[in-house]
Amino acid sequence: MRILFLGDVVGISGCLKIKNNLQSIIKRENINFVIVNGENSAEPGVGLTENICNDFFSCGVNVITSGNHVWDQKEIMTYIEKENRLLRPYNLLKNSPGKGFKVYKTINDMKIGVLNLMGNVFMKKCEDVFEVAHKFLNEHNLKKDYDFLIVDFHGEITSEKNAIGHFFDGKATLVIGTHTHIPTNDARVLKNGTAYQTDAGMCGDYDSVIGMNKQNSINRFLKKDSVKHFPAKGDATLSGVIVECNLNTGLANQVESYIYGGVLNNTI
Repeated sequence: MRILFLGDVVGISGCLKIKNNLQSIIKRENINFVIVNGENSAEPGVGLTENICNDFFSCGVNVITSGNHVWDQKEIMTYIEKENRLLRPYNLLKNSPGKGFKVYKTINDMKIGVLNLMGNVFMKKCEDVFEVAHKFLNEHNLKKDYDFLIVDFHGEITSEKNAIGHFFDGKATLVIGTHTHIPTNDARVLKNGTAYQTDAGMCGDYDSVIGMNKQNSINRFLKKDSVKHFPAKGDATLSGVIVECNLNTGLANQVESYIYGGVLNNTI
């Protein structure tokens, strides 16, 4: 079982790269299941829409996760109630629309649990992520409730991401960080068998400031003439990881950073 996770999709550049390349990547890399964080995919660079979700699903994405920008396009609050393949952070405040965890069946009847969590440090207010994660693990078990568990941890700081990775070690197949849009060079299998990378990076134009137009971003730092952030539209890079799962234990045999296209050095 090989699972591809792709980090935050940013604007039209990232969307087009996925639409034009994902099916061939799935075939070339023998991918069985695809998860994409889509929370920046709408054209302003924040939020996502029903049309974008349907485009992702039609080209091979199985599940879409999100983060602090999940509600930035208001239409998604209605759509997420009827679309189980779209997740929002599990530890959002109570009564938030949609779900933060779901178990999905593959074509060969394997059960893949996907858990979407959001950090507490420098992020929008949500429930304590470690308390919520502790309760989740008391109620759900690997190889009992699902064959594999993928955790998207949408967080700002590396220490919080490191800690949640070790917290889930031996209890999840993969813990992968999202949100900062920069891929970290620390993909590895932790001591108890969980694959981990601090941040998957983004699917967007890296000739930018984390996916946004670089000159406008510089002007904003300089407090010069600028407008609201908007995405860069050059050739995108797809960034994420591929994890090879152990069918017997539900843990990871290996994990590799995956970088394709654009200006970054590709891993293929």
